[in-house]
Amino acid sequence: MIAALHFTTLVVTTIFAAAAAVFVNWVLLRGAFLLMRPAAAGRAANKSAQGGSGRAAGGIHLVSGTVQVARAYAGRR
Repeated sequence: MIAALHFTTLVVTTIFAAAAAVFVNWVLLRGAFLLMRPAAAGRAANKSAQGGSGRAAGGIHLVSGTVQVARAYAGRR
């Protein structure tokens, strides 16, 4: 009877540890995706602060300076 209790405790502990590992993995993956987002200011960006349209594909407003950096490196390709 004691052996069955120990085995059940081991199984429950393993399931709990696996669930905790999945949760931590999900949180870290979510954080990695947040860090890998493109440098976009969002829909409420101010066009006048960017000097021109400042639009990329999909209607995303680029952060100030991104357009100038892209133009500076475009000629060197």
